[in-house]
Amino acid sequence: MRTADEIVSKLKEHQPATSSKWRENAEWRMANKSWLRYSQLIAMMMLDRMEELHMSQKQLSEMMGCSQQYVSKVLKGQENLSLETLYKIEQCLNLHIIAEPELV
Repeated sequence: MRTADEIVSKLKEHQPATSSKWRENAEWRMANKSWLRYSQLIAMMMLDRMEELHMSQKQLSEMMGCSQQYVSKVLKGQENLSLETLYKIEQCLNLHIIAEPELV
Protein backbone atom coordinates (compact mmCIF):
# COMPACT_ATOMS: atom_id res chain seq x y z
CA MET A 1 0.00 0.00 0.00
CA ARG A 2 1.30 3.43 -0.96
CA THR A 3 1.61 6.28 1.47
CA ALA A 4 -0.05 9.64 0.92
CA ASP A 5 3.35 11.19 0.14
CA GLU A 6 4.00 8.60 -2.57
CA ILE A 7 0.61 9.24 -4.14
CA VAL A 8 1.11 13.02 -4.10
CA SER A 9 4.57 12.58 -5.60
CA LYS A 10 3.17 10.38 -8.38
CA LEU A 11 0.42 12.93 -9.13
CA LYS A 12 2.98 15.75 -9.31
CA GLU A 13 4.94 13.75 -11.90
CA HIS A 14 1.91 13.87 -14.20
CA GLN A 15 1.03 17.50 -13.48
CA PRO A 16 1.11 19.65 -16.64
CA ALA A 17 3.79 22.32 -16.94
CA THR A 18 1.22 25.09 -17.37
CA SER A 19 -1.82 25.68 -15.22
CA SER A 20 -5.28 24.96 -16.54
CA LYS A 21 -7.35 27.87 -17.77
CA TRP A 22 -10.70 26.29 -16.91
CA ARG A 23 -11.46 28.77 -14.10
CA GLU A 24 -10.52 31.75 -16.28
CA ASN A 25 -12.68 30.39 -19.13
CA ALA A 26 -15.62 29.72 -16.80
CA GLU A 27 -15.44 33.24 -15.35
CA TRP A 28 -15.30 34.69 -18.87
CA ARG A 29 -18.39 32.70 -19.90
CA MET A 30 -20.28 33.89 -16.81
CA ALA A 31 -19.33 37.53 -17.46
CA ASN A 32 -20.42 37.27 -21.11
CA LYS A 33 -23.44 35.02 -20.62
CA SER A 34 -25.99 37.38 -22.21
CA TRP A 35 -24.37 37.91 -25.59
CA LEU A 36 -23.05 34.33 -25.69
CA ARG A 37 -26.64 33.08 -25.48
CA TYR A 38 -27.62 35.36 -28.37
CA SER A 39 -24.58 34.21 -30.35
CA GLN A 40 -25.59 30.58 -29.78
CA LEU A 41 -29.12 31.30 -31.04
CA ILE A 42 -27.67 32.81 -34.21
CA ALA A 43 -25.40 29.79 -34.63
CA MET A 44 -28.41 27.46 -34.38
CA MET A 45 -30.32 29.52 -36.96
CA MET A 46 -27.31 29.34 -39.27
CA LEU A 47 -26.87 25.59 -38.82
CA ASP A 48 -30.55 24.95 -39.53
CA ARG A 49 -30.46 27.09 -42.67
CA MET A 50 -27.18 25.57 -43.87
CA GLU A 51 -28.71 22.11 -43.48
CA GLU A 52 -31.77 23.18 -45.51
CA LEU A 53 -29.48 24.51 -48.26
CA HIS A 54 -27.09 21.53 -48.05
CA MET A 55 -24.31 24.08 -47.55
CA SER A 56 -20.93 23.31 -46.02
CA GLN A 57 -18.88 25.59 -43.81
CA LYS A 58 -16.39 25.94 -46.65
CA GLN A 59 -19.10 27.05 -49.08
CA LEU A 60 -20.41 29.61 -46.59
CA SER A 61 -16.92 30.92 -45.89
CA GLU A 62 -16.32 31.42 -49.62
CA MET A 63 -19.59 33.32 -49.96
CA MET A 64 -18.81 35.49 -46.92
CA GLY A 65 -15.21 36.10 -47.93
CA CYS A 66 -13.71 34.72 -44.73
CA SER A 67 -11.91 31.57 -43.61
CA GLN A 68 -13.63 28.27 -42.90
CA GLN A 69 -12.04 28.43 -39.43
CA TYR A 70 -13.87 31.69 -38.72
CA VAL A 71 -17.20 30.20 -39.82
CA SER A 72 -16.49 27.26 -37.50
CA LYS A 73 -15.96 29.67 -34.59
CA VAL A 74 -19.21 31.46 -35.40
CA LEU A 75 -21.08 28.14 -35.54
CA LYS A 76 -19.77 27.24 -32.08
CA GLY A 77 -21.74 30.23 -30.79
CA GLN A 78 -18.83 31.85 -29.02
CA GLU A 79 -17.94 34.62 -31.43
CA ASN A 80 -18.78 38.28 -30.81
CA LEU A 81 -20.23 39.10 -34.23
CA SER A 82 -19.91 42.50 -35.85
CA LEU A 83 -22.80 44.11 -37.68
CA GLU A 84 -20.92 43.55 -40.92
CA THR A 85 -20.61 39.82 -40.22
CA LEU A 86 -24.27 39.57 -39.26
CA TYR A 87 -25.21 41.29 -42.52
CA LYS A 88 -23.04 38.88 -44.53
CA ILE A 89 -24.63 35.90 -42.78
CA GLU A 90 -28.10 37.25 -43.52
CA GLN A 91 -27.26 37.81 -47.19
CA CYS A 92 -25.53 34.47 -47.76
CA LEU A 93 -28.15 32.36 -45.98
CA ASN A 94 -31.19 34.52 -46.73
CA LEU A 95 -31.93 34.85 -43.02
CA HIS A 96 -33.34 37.70 -40.96
CA ILE A 97 -31.33 37.86 -37.76
CA ILE A 98 -31.69 41.53 -36.88
CA ALA A 99 -34.91 43.43 -37.52
CA GLU A 100 -34.41 46.38 -39.80
CA PRO A 101 -35.02 49.67 -38.02
CA GLU A 102 -37.96 51.73 -39.19
CA LEU A 103 -37.02 55.00 -40.78
CA VAL A 104 -38.89 57.96 -39.39
